Amino acid sequence: MNAAFNKALGLYGLKEIVGKLDNPKIIGFFNELGFDGKKMKDETAWCSAFVNWCCKTVGLPYSGKLNARSWLKVGTSTTNPQIGDIVVLWRESRSSWKGHVGFFVRETSRHIYILGGNQGNAVNIKAYNKNRLLEYRKLD
Repeated sequence: MNAAFNKALGLYGLKEIVGKLDNPKIIGFFNELGFDGKKMKDETAWCSAFVNWCCKTVGLPYSGKLNARSWLKVGTSTTNPQIGDIVVLWRESRSSWKGHVGFFVRETSRHIYILGGNQGNAVNIKAYNKNRLLEYRKLD
């Protein structure tokens, strides 16, 4: 388990605000990464911003980008993930540019449990089908 995972766990339950208002903590993730939070909404896809913020604030490598697949270039690939390693999933299709990123919690024969942001519009642990896995990444 790494410090970024602990940082993420400390934000468990953080949610988007329904309606015109935005959760200032979520907007802060964008600001911390150098994006203009005034142009963002908490409905903006923020899974990568969340993982970036967690890693940056504890001094671990981070992608600095808002697309989940940018994490495929951070750290090193691993086939034996440990709690806190990065999980990168595809979204829509394996060849799409879209994805999802979060922290590895555990896996079963069919599912990967991920601690992440923007999972049902909140920070939580959610199970994803293993067939969506692109790669596990170990932060160096």
